[in-house]
Amino acid sequence: MNSLKLSSRSKRMNHFKELHGRSGLNLVSLMDIFTILVFFLLVSSGAPQLPNTKDITLPTSVAKNVPKETLIITITKTDVLVQGKRVAVISELLKDKETIIPELENELKFQASKRQLITSEDKKTGRAITIMGDENIPYQLLRKILATCRQADYTAIAFAAFQKAEG
Repeated sequence: MNSLKLSSRSKRMNHFKELHGRSGLNLVSLMDIFTILVFFLLVSSGAPQLPNTKDITLPTSVAKNVPKETLIITITKTDVLVQGKRVAVISELLKDKETIIPELENELKFQASKRQLITSEDKKTGRAITIMGDENIPYQLLRKILATCRQADYTAIAFAAFQKAEG
């Protein structure tokens, strides 16, 4: 009769096997993860958007055209940036009497060389560029930037603005 009795260790092992032997896949957790992933992909794959800069107040516009993804010149209160890289300091540009900004021209030509693909539309209208600057930037600075863009064959120039509802 002793041979039929199980030791306490055997009982614990059998009880452990009963509890943990039938493990399954928790589908609720996986569904939650995939739902979040789908929402993230839907939100992030939307229309191309301009970079968010807190120190620039963009002008407002009622234009209905959505901007294409282009090279972006950002004009902050202190610097001129091309694709986030600082190329010039505004205080020095305002003191300088030259119409062309050499550092900006060099960077634009470098960016153009990286983007070798020129479409037939680019040949007609020139390369596209978006200028994103504060609504109160000095006209003298804006004129220099526009002249430099034209010099580097970026003639399809767009200005970033917040779209204002009509009416």
